Amino acid sequence: MNYQHILLVTDLRPDADRVAQKAKSIVDNHNAKLSVLHIVKDTMVGFGYELVPASALYDNVNEDRCSNAKQALSAMLERNGINATQTDVSTAISSSEGIVHYCSKHEVDLLVIGRHERHGISAWINGATVDSILPNIHCDCLVVKLGTPVSK
Repeated sequence: MNYQHILLVTDLRPDADRVAQKAKSIVDNHNAKLSVLHIVKDTMVGFGYELVPASALYDNVNEDRCSNAKQALSAMLERNGINATQTDVSTAISSSEGIVHYCSKHEVDLLVIGRHERHGISAWINGATVDSILPNIHCDCLVVKLGTPVSK
């Protein structure tokens, strides 16, 4: 398959460079367009039994978090020698919802994402983001296994 638009999703953890390098090599082999996405989970506000995204109530509530993420994303891309066609730091209720929405909106051919191993209560409560997006995306997906378990 000849990929035209590849999406690198990053959580900006220290081992994200491994995922970035995989995406870079695929982009180079296919001469494809590369987009890079980082999702900042939206701050939620509780009203009784209902949770509402804070961004729906207050303008710029996540501005500082997004600004810090943009700086970290820029540093990661520079460190890995990646020239992306498009970079995006956006907020979403969950990472999986944001990734699925981006893939469908931007006609992504290949999603490149890392997967941390999870143990204990974290695995039971959160699971891995990639496990929740795979049934919902309509493009190919390369999952890069990352060794360090995530405990939160």
